[in-house]
Amino acid sequence: MIVKKLSIFPSVEKSKINKEIYGHFSEHLGRCIYQGIFVGKDSPIPNVNGMRTDVVNALKELDIPVLRWPGGCFADEYHWKNGVGTQEERATMINTHWGGVTEDNSFGTHEFFELCEQLGCEPYIAGNVGSGTVRELSEWVEYMTSDNISPMTDWRKKNGRENAWKLRYLGIGNENWGCGGNMTPEYYANLYRHYQTYCRNYGDNKLYKVACGPNGGDYEWTEKVMQIIKPWHADALSLHYYTVPESWEKKGQATEFDAVGYYKTIACTRRIEEIIDRHLGIMSKYDPEHRIGLIVDEWGCWWDVEPGTNPGFLYQQNTMRDAIVAAVNFHIFNDRSDRIVMANIAQIVNVLQSVILTDGVKMLKTPTYHVFRMFKGHQDAMAITHVLEDTTTEHEGGTIPDVSVSASTKDGTMTLTLCNASLTESYCLDTSIDGIYADITGEILTGAMDAYNTFEQPTAVEPSSYTDFEKTAQGLKITLPPCSVVTLTLK
Repeated sequence: MIVKKLSIFPSVEKSKINKEIYGHFSEHLGRCIYQGIFVGKDSPIPNVNGMRTDVVNALKELDIPVLRWPGGCFADEYHWKNGVGTQEERATMINTHWGGVTEDNSFGTHEFFELCEQLGCEPYIAGNVGSGTVRELSEWVEYMTSDNISPMTDWRKKNGRENAWKLRYLGIGNENWGCGGNMTPEYYANLYRHYQTYCRNYGDNKLYKVACGPNGGDYEWTEKVMQIIKPWHADALSLHYYTVPESWEKKGQATEFDAVGYYKTIACTRRIEEIIDRHLGIMSKYDPEHRIGLIVDEWGCWWDVEPGTNPGFLYQQNTMRDAIVAAVNFHIFNDRSDRIVMANIAQIVNVLQSVILTDGVKMLKTPTYHVFRMFKGHQDAMAITHVLEDTTTEHEGGTIPDVSVSASTKDGTMTLTLCNASLTESYCLDTSIDGIYADITGEILTGAMDAYNTFEQPTAVEPSSYTDFEKTAQGLKITLPPCSVVTLTLK
């Protein structure tokens, strides 16, 4: 057992942890929308207006704050007018990015807002800059948010929605350095300025405009874009970073890996820390008042697809390794909540590092799902200062800090989340805490690094009560077993 000191100072507040850091991403990709979320009103699978009841109920347990749609790469080939009106009025298209399947546009703008209303979350629309037009995006904003008398609002009313929706988050393009048009940063930044001009605020609806930011460590993209856009043009810049420890050609299996592969993965996901900090440094140079926030609107593990599945559907299983990745990322985001305003895991159902998997009428919650639920106490809480003694350890496969921590307070309750990424060592955290907390409860998610849930055994990996802590004169002694995620709630 390795003993380390942890000091927590509840009275020393750092910054608010925006609930949107615990956001999600849904794309017309594989079985994310169709079969995963949307089955249609006539489906034998229980649904409300076409939305799967089991999936919606499970997602509501997470207090989902925001959902991004329709992509992803799909966003920059999506033409919204094909997805409104009766089904007979909706044009089909080929999803050229993801599997070459026919998209019938039965899930469109009205269905997306219906889903967000059922979930109680904010919608985040990704607009088409790659193959769309300024007029197309401008009219979409008008269709969604205007109550003025106009052709767009009349059309929305004709299609069954009398009042305008509220839309705060609008992404202007997606991955325009790649699938969104293979643009140079200078070209995109000027195009962004053009497009955002015509995305109007109607009535009391104020758009929060998100510019396409860099791919991982592409610091030149951030430099050039920040030189050209101004704080009055954009509210945030996006960042995409996927945990791919090997290579994009051979990413590795989601469930078959050894300890070396495990540690490579954790080391790879921790690189986002340096990447975020370097991008924030560049942003500060051009925006010293920090008016432009950073949104990590695609993050998570990307593995080879499950054998026997369509390679264009990106369906993968989800293990305790993925749960550790999720916890580590959240701790990194929480530590930078003064600058990171939102994050969206890729993706919500049946694609990449999903929180839910479905198979016909069956549904299961992945280990990543349980991390989201265990961490939801941080949403809109104040991050508080904590100091953890260094736990950096050299493993075969990567040198990483074994333990990571977040602490926050809200309404007199402290949420303390801890993650031990070591596969072999237990840690005892000798924890000092300013203040008195009479009621302390705990929850733990742990298991073998490659443990996962199946439709035959959907609860093989799930949280249980955690009691391996004891009060001391200074605070607590907390014991973290290997490969574990712990939440303590102190009142």
